[in-house]
Amino acid sequence: MAPPAPTPPGLPPHTATIATVPVDTRHWIAGTRVTSPATFTDHSPIDGAPLAEIARGTATEARAAVAAAAAAFPGWAATPPAERAALLHAVADGVDARAEELAAVETADNGALLRSHRRGVLPRVAHNFRYFADRLLALSHADFGTRGHTNHVSWDPAGPAVLITPWNAPLMLSSWKIAPALAAGSTVVLKPAEWTPLTASLLADMTHEAGLPPGVFNVVQGYGDEAGAPLTAHPDVRRISFTGSVPTAHRIAEAAAAHLIPCSFELGGKSPLLVLADADLDLAADLAVEQYDNAGQVCLAATRILVEKSVRDAFLGRFLDRVAKLRQGDPRDETTDIGPSIHPRHVERVDGFVRRALAAGATALIGGAPATGLSDASGGNYYLPTLVTDVDQDSEIVQEEVFGPVLTLQTFPDGDEDEAVRLANGTRFGLAATLAAGNRERAARIGARLVAGTVWVNCFYVRDLSAPFGGSRRSGIGREGGDWSFDFYCDLKNTVTAPKGWSDHE
Repeated sequence: MAPPAPTPPGLPPHTATIATVPVDTRHWIAGTRVTSPATFTDHSPIDGAPLAEIARGTATEARAAVAAAAAAFPGWAATPPAERAALLHAVADGVDARAEELAAVETADNGALLRSHRRGVLPRVAHNFRYFADRLLALSHADFGTRGHTNHVSWDPAGPAVLITPWNAPLMLSSWKIAPALAAGSTVVLKPAEWTPLTASLLADMTHEAGLPPGVFNVVQGYGDEAGAPLTAHPDVRRISFTGSVPTAHRIAEAAAAHLIPCSFELGGKSPLLVLADADLDLAADLAVEQYDNAGQVCLAATRILVEKSVRDAFLGRFLDRVAKLRQGDPRDETTDIGPSIHPRHVERVDGFVRRALAAGATALIGGAPATGLSDASGGNYYLPTLVTDVDQDSEIVQEEVFGPVLTLQTFPDGDEDEAVRLANGTRFGLAATLAAGNRERAARIGARLVAGTVWVNCFYVRDLSAPFGGSRRSGIGREGGDWSFDFYCDLKNTVTAPKGWSDHE
């Protein structure tokens, strides 16, 4: 495969041009660009083409970034909330001003639909910064009394926070962590996923342009074992927020335990979509097809469809009709519905789940293989939207997160709510659940029994930043969003004041 194109004349060194947008490929540490002796190649999932050579961070850059965040922390923590909020609004303004560029770069880097980036993702990035800036100014807890004494709760900034983010929605999920951490008065070291590092670099430019002091926001690029591990093991780090896999979370937790660093983990899921016999089946089919969004690379996706037996065929007919109308291909095309998977290794992983399921007796009603002929180069990573039936509850494809455009279909007996709940809760995960129902009381009854951080009823992916977000069981530890984010990125303090002993009382 050919190397990345050389830097065009007039651009500084260490700069790649992505969809006509110049992107600095170095780390961002203490308000300046920092290079590394080695690099790694970032490829586009659209066609496999190399995009850029990215500075490959090690313990050296990790230590420098944490030192910069620690040095900047006292000043940032002491910055009045109104000033911090104004700076975050300035970052949001920068995101809005460069939304088209960010969308183009993100699509080239992670393969998600360009139209989705333009219409939903980039507006959400700016909203994340604005929301937490405004929430900071409204943060309060009513004083309360104890035997004549006054209790006053306050949020003290915790210190440097290491944020490790995934590749499926790089900028949006990064801003979901960065915005509350900075609003809370903590400083940040971001380690973006090595498969999608580009928009994190652009965001660093925007924080600088917005006026954030040096060291308040830092970016270290690289692999988890080379850059991520020294960050999570650093004794000066005071918070770690990670979105990714359960095995990686185990390693982070072990490293953090040595210094008692609080962690927030969002670790994916294997969420159910329950379709009850009294549901609007057209709505249910729409919800099911929506699970193919972003080529199925969504942690919240309801990949296990559980249908009340009497409506299986009626639901399935509607579902298959809708899937047949989906268009898979280049995510830069406005008419495309499903783009590529992130990486050739990921396509192999997804296909491995399906092949093993089929070998064990499952049936692929649709899909079941990589898609071909969808890109201009042989390196495109496309997998057909797939529905697998005839699966056992304890089978691998039901129990493990595939993270691709692969759904399973199971049924439960009519009226058997216990069995529906048993199947829905029958994995080690508990991130989300979706319920299609026509009867409010029945929906409430079943929803109350589902083990999940979020339950959607007759809808999907409706998220308010004021709501708590996180998972149960192996889907994570802790909650972020709204005041829960400030609770995590701060040390809560209660000041108890006695009514007497004062020399200045009247």
